[in-house]
Amino acid sequence: MSDFIIRSRAPLRIGFAGGGTDVSPYCDIYGGIVINSTIDRYAYSTIEVLQGNSIILFSQDLNIEENFDKKQKLEINGKLKIHRAVYSHFMRIYNNNINIPIKLSTFCDAPPGSGLGSSSTLVVAMVKSFVEFFNLAFDDYAISQLAFEIERKDCALEGGKQDQYSAAFGGFNFMEFGRNNNVNVTPLKIKNWIINELEASLVLYFTGISRDSSNIISQQSDCVKLQNKNSIEALHLMKEEAINMKKSIITGDFKGIINSLKNGWESKKRSATTVTNKLVEDIHDEAIKSGALAGRLSGAGGGGFMLFYVPAQKRLRVINALKKFNGYSCNCHFTFHGSQSWRVFKN
Repeated sequence: MSDFIIRSRAPLRIGFAGGGTDVSPYCDIYGGIVINSTIDRYAYSTIEVLQGNSIILFSQDLNIEENFDKKQKLEINGKLKIHRAVYSHFMRIYNNNINIPIKLSTFCDAPPGSGLGSSSTLVVAMVKSFVEFFNLAFDDYAISQLAFEIERKDCALEGGKQDQYSAAFGGFNFMEFGRNNNVNVTPLKIKNWIINELEASLVLYFTGISRDSSNIISQQSDCVKLQNKNSIEALHLMKEEAINMKKSIITGDFKGIINSLKNGWESKKRSATTVTNKLVEDIHDEAIKSGALAGRLSGAGGGGFMLFYVPAQKRLRVINALKKFNGYSCNCHFTFHGSQSWRVFKN
């Protein structure tokens, strides 16, 4: 039995602009552009080699544990289907389809359906831990693409591409998505004073709703397939705001950042009817009334975390005003490392 365990983590992200244009078929036809940044919340994965014949998959967040015999073929289904899919892929491709007795366990700093890319980030963390386990030479693009294929193809889960690349690369990134899985990630060099001001001015608020983004994404995709002019125009405008946001963040144009957040949110609501709801609108309106200058949902929509731009001197006023709802506020601090893995010797 191995005398060490393998651990990995990958950072969650907030989207500034363009989220939704990374979803097929829009990005395949028109090309998608997203700007996002990782924050100091993480998804973690641990691999421990076991004696005997057992394979154990465990999600701390869901409090679900599954046990298999190493001779079993793991079907890609159930509540731990992404765990099964990641494990099965690496056994099939890198161990001649021979299962290794291990315990694979995970946990995340945000709830499922948070809008911070938690599901995809969890896949990236698991992929990174197996890359370490097998000593594979994967760069950030390879980790991102594999995580995308496992989640979207093997598990048949709806969604875009930005979350996997954000989790693998880390930091502020300008991402371009084209046909045939053509992806270009451009890391942005942001001056420290701009980052400091953003951290002082951004408030994350969890709405209390852990939403399933698949219905929203399916509706958005269907609108593109059916050539719904309103939805496609909205996605075009969201893509334009990603370009505007890039310029504003690099130069420290905070008025531009505020305008892009406003315009991007209005366009996003046009991309699918399920993006927003009464609770989200009530939270948004209360924050604006209390001093926030712009706000939007992070992720596909429907719930999860909201991101507000608030002048630092009005921060507590907004946070206190939002206490009337059932969610909670928290700070937004950026991180600049992507997925990482390491080995820890057992005691």
